[in-house]
Amino acid sequence: MDRNLAIELVRVSEFAALAASKFIGRGDEKAADQAAVDAMRKCLNSLTISGKVVIGEGERDEAPMLYIGEEVGLGGPRVDIALDPLEGTTITAKGGENAMAVIALAQEGGFLNAPDVYMEKISANVQSNQVISLQQNLKSNIEELAKFKKVNVEDLVICILDRERHQEYLEVIRSTGARIKMIGDGDVSAVISSVIQTSNIDMYYGIGGAPEGVLAAAALQCIGGSIEGKLLFNNEDEIQRAKKTGINDLNKIYSIQDLAKGDIMFSATGVTDGTMLKGIKITKDYAETHSIVMRSKTGTIRHINGEHNFNIKQLEY
Repeated sequence: MDRNLAIELVRVSEFAALAASKFIGRGDEKAADQAAVDAMRKCLNSLTISGKVVIGEGERDEAPMLYIGEEVGLGGPRVDIALDPLEGTTITAKGGENAMAVIALAQEGGFLNAPDVYMEKISANVQSNQVISLQQNLKSNIEELAKFKKVNVEDLVICILDRERHQEYLEVIRSTGARIKMIGDGDVSAVISSVIQTSNIDMYYGIGGAPEGVLAAAALQCIGGSIEGKLLFNNEDEIQRAKKTGINDLNKIYSIQDLAKGDIMFSATGVTDGTMLKGIKITKDYAETHSIVMRSKTGTIRHINGEHNFNIKQLEY
C-alpha cells in the first residue's frame, strides 16, 4: 500500500472524531455514533481506494451503520477495512475518558472476516503464547505473566470491562492477589495500553466485541505485543452468520496472525482525553486533534497534532 495512504487515513479518523465530539457529555449515544459513522463514510468515499468493510458495525440490514460488506472509495488499490467510527459511545455520551475514532487498512484478505459477535480476548506485552493464552485458565495466565515479568502477582494490573458477565473472572483475579482496573468501555485502547511501556496495565482480559479484537490486533501488529481471541456465539443465528463468512471451527482460538496480517495501516484519533490520546479541543471555529498512525511494514509510529480552521458546526473542510 502507498505510504501516503497513511496520512489520508488520519484524515478519516480525525473527521469521525470531530463529528462525534459535538456530542460529548450530551447523553445521546446513538447521535454521537451516527455522527461519527456519517463522517467516516463521507471521508472514506473520497479516498482513491477500492475498499471493503470486513469488520464494521454489523451486517447489511443494520445500515446506515458502516456495515460488513460495504464498499467504499473512488477506486484504486483493493483493501480490507476494519473500523469503529466511535469506540466508546457511552464514554462520549457521559464525557468520560478514552473514547476515540479507529480505522485500519490491510491488503485484501488481511483481516479476519467474522460477524459482529462477542469475542473472548487476552493481551499483554509478550511475544509468545507460551506466556499468555486462552488455552490456559485465567489464574495460570496471571501467574505465568508474573513469572515472565519477574514481579510478584500482586504487582500486576489486569484490565477488564465492567460487565456483569465478568463477575466470575473478577473473583479469579482477586483470588490471585493481582490488582484490577475496570473500564466502562473502550477495549481497543485497553488492549493497546496492555502492551505499551508507559501504561500501568499489564494484561487485558475479558469478553467484548469481535470487531474491537481485530482492530486491536491490527494495532499490535504495528507496535508489538500478543493477543488471542475466541469467537463466542449466543444463538443459532450467530452461528449461521459465522458460517456464511467461512468460519467452520466455532471453537478456534485466533492468534494475532489470524486476526490481522500483512501490510497494515492503523489510525486512531482521540475524542475524549485518554491514556493514549488527547481528546478534541474546540474553541469557537477552531479545533485541535491528536492522532496516532502506525504501519506494520515499516514499524513507524507517528503522533499527529492537527489544527483545523473550519466551521466545526458544519464539519466541512
